[in-house]
Amino acid sequence: MAGVCLGLRETAATTGSSRGLPAIKYTAPVRRLSLGLIEESVVRKIRFPPCLAACIALAAQGAAIPASAGDDAELGPVVVTATRIPTPLDEIASSMTVITAADIAASQLPTVSALLAIVPGLNVVQEGGPGGETSIFIRGTNSNHTKVLIDGIDVSDPSNSGAVFDFGQLLSRDIERIEVLRGPQSGLYGSDAIGGVINIITRTGAGPAQWSGMLEGGSFDTFNQEAGVRGSDDALSYAATVQHFHAGATPVTPLDLIPPGESRIDDYDDNLTTSTKLQYDLAPDLGFTLVGRYTDIHYRYTADNPDDFPSPPEGAQSIADTTSYATRIAAHASDFDGAFTEELGVAFSHDRTLTQDPIAGPAANTGDRVKVDWQGDVKLAPGETLVLGAEHARDVIAQPLSAGVIDNAGDVELQSQLGGQFYSAANVRYDDNQRFGSKATWRFAPAWLIPQSGTKLKASAGSGFKAPTLSELYQNFPPFFFSNPNLKPETSLGYDAGMEQELAPGLRAGATWFHNDISNLITTDVTGTTYANVGRATTQGVESFLAWQPAKDLKLQADYTFTEAEDDVLEEELLRRPKHKASLNGDWQVGRGVSLDATVLYVGTWVDGNRDFSIARLDAPGYVTVNLAAAWAFSAAWSLFARIDNLLDRRYQEPIGFEQPGLGVFAGVRMQL
Repeated sequence: MAGVCLGLRETAATTGSSRGLPAIKYTAPVRRLSLGLIEESVVRKIRFPPCLAACIALAAQGAAIPASAGDDAELGPVVVTATRIPTPLDEIASSMTVITAADIAASQLPTVSALLAIVPGLNVVQEGGPGGETSIFIRGTNSNHTKVLIDGIDVSDPSNSGAVFDFGQLLSRDIERIEVLRGPQSGLYGSDAIGGVINIITRTGAGPAQWSGMLEGGSFDTFNQEAGVRGSDDALSYAATVQHFHAGATPVTPLDLIPPGESRIDDYDDNLTTSTKLQYDLAPDLGFTLVGRYTDIHYRYTADNPDDFPSPPEGAQSIADTTSYATRIAAHASDFDGAFTEELGVAFSHDRTLTQDPIAGPAANTGDRVKVDWQGDVKLAPGETLVLGAEHARDVIAQPLSAGVIDNAGDVELQSQLGGQFYSAANVRYDDNQRFGSKATWRFAPAWLIPQSGTKLKASAGSGFKAPTLSELYQNFPPFFFSNPNLKPETSLGYDAGMEQELAPGLRAGATWFHNDISNLITTDVTGTTYANVGRATTQGVESFLAWQPAKDLKLQADYTFTEAEDDVLEEELLRRPKHKASLNGDWQVGRGVSLDATVLYVGTWVDGNRDFSIARLDAPGYVTVNLAAAWAFSAAWSLFARIDNLLDRRYQEPIGFEQPGLGVFAGVRMQL
């Protein structure tokens, strides 16, 4: 437990040592207020300007919004994560990245962690290949400072020591959109949202039944399958997907760490994920939504020998079997011709991981969460909307100990538009936590559009907090380490400012400067035997982009992020936060059903510890990777696809002690009827 200090505490989320630890009428069904984004079933009897209605309909399908003249000028996609109500992205002051179903299909990447790797402001750290524990660092904050939602369900795992969500096992093929919102967002989302929010929305059914299937095979004993159906029938819409991911032989452990006389054992990952989304409208202004997700994971990996220090990799594999499921049912209604809309939802999630280490023996982590949430939107006047929210949540862990905590919260937001050029969102939230008492957070985000010059000026400021986990509050490891039930929440104050500018038709650039001050970080105290609120950190940097569409069927985008993240107590760089990150992505619809996609990712040097942290600080070298993907739709129903990951066969470790896969070649066939 000595590695739980600021920066080092990330080892609990990213190394194997943690596994044993704990004015048009849009004629679709009634509006979905949950963070399931704007799907094709968004609004009924809610009036929008014609351009916004078209924008919503296209965003539902992951399509780009066509540019046209005058009042129908390009607005971009509609998002909900930044304000919790449908808002054109151009009117959002916050820094956001939207990954659409089209982007996912073009890249062919099977996991969400791989998709997020090129998002500006994010650093993705995965223990080797598929299935390895994966953490996301947003703008240099800790990996447990990110709120993660799937179809409106908070999927962070209360059973592990950091209460973090492991992105390593999240598959991508049933996803419609991913919205990545950067900056402190606790004023809307409460605990965890110090770095930002990642909101994942699965596919929704519409129209006649569509059946789909996929087979893919390739390097590292990979064999993946997918089958799904979606559609609608009168008042009912439905979508269901089954995904099976198998990578049976991924080399992860560096050869120079293996003791003499022993051989490397490749990692094994087998993941079965099912998801469904059902929507039913009892009346034009009253409907219900049911979403569900189930994952069964069997993972085999090489842990470190706990009986030695430094700890060499064990000669036999450890086993981690994880079962998780989550569901949410919501009722949504609209009154007064759309002037007031509301949604009431109830969600339940369960996570259970059983580990078997050949030396340390068996261990189990089990956690549950129940959350009841309500949201009401009041249209006060043209351009003025009041958003009200209330939540009741209870987190419980049953293994390795029994404990629970209740949080009640309420929030209010005012979204405003002045003169068609100035937009703002201001919110405040109050949390009443059973353990540490009350916490108030806020956020203000204004944006100013200048259509004549194609300019957008934006800024935001807000506060955030992260509640202590149940493990930090209650889990003891006598006689060496003890919990602290008197911990207070970690807190932050962050702000950013930026500009986006149209340089020429089809060419746009932008940059955003950000700064975060984080205090009361939960780290080990001076004795090294318990936790205390003694850590402080500062993160700051710049996110920039250049997007160019030289032709209708060709899109190019370059992103660059500079990040400084420092432990203010020790006055040293935080671990696993590279200062420089850049990416270049190109998507070309060649014609005759052929499409090409290419991505180049550069990650600069960073500071890390070695695999078992017997060496606390090392300089890790940077790396460059190239991924290529191609697809050929040779008929209306069938297509062939192929992908090359790590084209240059770069051998690198991130984190140190965990080798990333080399050159991988994959190919398959897809059917859609």
